[in-house]
Order: sequence, then C-alpha cells, then structure tokens
Amino acid sequence: MSWSEFMNDTVSRIGALQKEAPDTMAGFNTMGKAAKTNGALPEKTKELIALGIAISTRCDSCIAFHVKSLVRLKTTREEFCEALSMIAYMGGGPSVAFSAKALEAYDEFTGGATGKAV
Repeated sequence: MSWSEFMNDTVSRIGALQKEAPDTMAGFNTMGKAAKTNGALPEKTKELIALGIAISTRCDSCIAFHVKSLVRLKTTREEFCEALSMIAYMGGGPSVAFSAKALEAYDEFTGGATGKAV
C-alpha cells in the first residue's frame, strides 16, 4: 500500500463531502484547529494521543493524517516507536497490527526504512 496515494484519495473524498456539507466540515475544521492549539499540552503530544485513538479505532485515514502531522512536527522515529509501544500495550493485538501500519506510514512519509519522503 502506498500511504501517499491513500492520502491523496482520502483528501479527494473528503473534498467531495466538503462540497456537499460545507457547514459540517467548517465546524469540524474549527474544532480541529482549536484542539491542536498549543496549551498545557504541546501539539505533538496531542497528535500522539490522536494517533493512539486512530490506531485503537482502526481508522487508516486517521492514522495517515496524524502520522503526517507528527512528521510535520518533527517527531523522531524513536519518539514515534515509543508511542506505538504504549498504544500496543493499551490496545492489545489489534493495536499491534495497526501500529505496524502506522510505522510503515511514518517510514514512507519521512523517507525512512520503507519509502521515500513525499
């Protein structure tokens, strides 16, 4: 699976939904902006929490979006893998499988072990 192609397809589908439900999407985007604002917790910590939820709910689209954000926030592979360990611990076998998918996305988006940066 190419995570970059998957992201492009997902963004396209969301764009189609945005045309049909602009108020809903505007509200969602406003909520996301507010949630990600640095406060007592920095944005990176909030994105790691979001990644844990994305993996736990087995949402490939959410995994891709939050991994991209973590790459943008310069999350190291060590930080990323440490978070995946906690996520796997809390979520059991299914979270281990989806943590492996998240690591694959991280490597593709950073040009690391399995792919070239986009």
